Amino acid sequence: MNIYILQLLNGLGNGMIYFLIAIGLSVVFGIMHFLNIAHGVLYLLGAYLCYAIVDATGSCWLALIVAPAAIAALVWFAHPALRRLQALSINFQILSTLGIALIVQELVVLYWGEIGKHVATPSALQGAVQMGIIAYPKYRLFVIGVAGALALVLWVLLEKTRFGAVLRAGTESQDMTSLLGIDVQIVFAFTFALGAWLAAVAGVLAAPIRGVEPFMGNEALMIAFVVVVIGGIGSFSGALVAALLIGVVQSLMTALWSSGANIMIYVAMTAVILLMPRGLMGRA
Repeated sequence: MNIYILQLLNGLGNGMIYFLIAIGLSVVFGIMHFLNIAHGVLYLLGAYLCYAIVDATGSCWLALIVAPAAIAALVWFAHPALRRLQALSINFQILSTLGIALIVQELVVLYWGEIGKHVATPSALQGAVQMGIIAYPKYRLFVIGVAGALALVLWVLLEKTRFGAVLRAGTESQDMTSLLGIDVQIVFAFTFALGAWLAAVAGVLAAPIRGVEPFMGNEALMIAFVVVVIGGIGSFSGALVAALLIGVVQSLMTALWSSGANIMIYVAMTAVILLMPRGLMGRA
């Protein structure tokens, strides 16, 4: 029984990391109608910057602050080019961002090599916490707590603030929103940067758990698409529920049928597509 409780907690932690990756993709595609196939490399770069900073300074806390900020700044300054891609058809968006993803991935291989790297867990979060009949790693509890806090802040930002209202209004009518004195492109640039920041945070949080390697962005992108499809495009609540569902299913299946754990993710996605094409909480 203990193994299943541990796997359930692991699934919640993994699910929260999946949520941080997927919500940026979901918001950008669902609200701004931009399909960013390069979203996975933002997670990849966050993890590798974490490795580089920890290797240079020994501080995982510094990496948690600096790496996501650097990735968000990169996307912010790249927004003029992204605006050009946003105006293209979805086929060109896919091809262009796929090309960007492959270029970044190969640059990572050239600089850091193909061999995976290990990132040490912060000393303050090493060891385990006794939780009744089980002992659970402190760092994984930290990941669940941080990701949960970020999810709450993001929900408030998108649903309860002027920024969220402006973002939704801008997607309905950029011209009308601009007439109200609002620079819609600045709002869109901030949204792109926010999605990049969240993906990079996920990369930093995941690095001490799974290490870093050049192809982890591909895995993250596939999981993000599964979460978006199951949860519903553009749905915050749907992305959170779907990410937790995928994390728990994957983790429990690892204990029950390790070779079929990843298969069950896509079985769940197929079932949702057949029964609920809009996703669990998707909009029409």
